[in-house]
Amino acid sequence: MSRSRTPRTALSLGAVFALSLAASTAVAKDPPELLRLRAFAVNMNNGARAGTIDIVIDRWSTPEEAASLKATLIEQGDEKLLDALQKVKPRCGFARTSNSLGWDIFFARETPLPDGGRKIVVATDRPVGMWEARSSGRSMDYRFSLAEIRLPATGKGQGKAIPRAQLTFNAKTNTLEIENYENEPVRLNEVTVVEPKK
Repeated sequence: MSRSRTPRTALSLGAVFALSLAASTAVAKDPPELLRLRAFAVNMNNGARAGTIDIVIDRWSTPEEAASLKATLIEQGDEKLLDALQKVKPRCGFARTSNSLGWDIFFARETPLPDGGRKIVVATDRPVGMWEARSSGRSMDYRFSLAEIRLPATGKGQGKAIPRAQLTFNAKTNTLEIENYENEPVRLNEVTVVEPKK
């Protein structure tokens, strides 16, 4: 039985460049947090699964980093984009579930919304297991993990994550096209800002 391909979603490159995230080792001393978000993630693909996830932002990507990554995708494609993304130093933050180590985030942008809220986009490469790499199946073409969260001025936010995404740039429409390997994104519900412990 063949897998149906999910239609591409066109998103403005200026608005989005943007969770499974690349596995990293714990750092002895983490930089000060700019923002910590906690969400209840619901994955409806291949049977419902749910759990909490923390997304920690240490710094925002600079305009120069964003422009460089965009140019790499346009001129050299997503394979070179993956190389460029993995070389971003220092990392922008990390994500962690309740039963996992942290995963590095290499891209993070914050955009104000007209209603006083803000949109947060994060991106990284994704972890690939030994079995998946050995089998070299179609999933290996989906190299990136993305998440977009919308936080209102007050109250809890909502978001979506694409753990396995393929990216292409459409020059005719000047948009980033995102293809999801799964049938639907992971839902990020009840997103809250976690205040640092005093």
